[in-house]
Amino acid sequence: MAAGEEPAAERFYGGLLDFERVPKPAELEARGGAWFRGSTVEVHLGVEEDFRPARKAHPAFVVDELDGLRRRLAAAGIEIQDDTQLQGHRRFYAFDPFGNRLEFIERG
Repeated sequence: MAAGEEPAAERFYGGLLDFERVPKPAELEARGGAWFRGSTVEVHLGVEEDFRPARKAHPAFVVDELDGLRRRLAAAGIEIQDDTQLQGHRRFYAFDPFGNRLEFIERG
């Protein structure tokens, strides 16, 4: 993410995705960025001076209640993209406030 975008990260990852914001180690705090934790995952967002979003490479999050998450993201104006469904899974992509692609999967 770009410098100074921590509030947007908090709204998206902390608010919409319901991840807990966790403090960065003191020796890394000056670099900016934000760390978040879910029940089985940690997401570390770093600051890049010449930031360009990851539009192809992406993490995939296995979730329960895929439809509810999709509704919550859509209601917040988050870009959502459908793709080919995989056998035994339902999924969609969404883009964080910085344009990074994220995949959300529910096993079926």
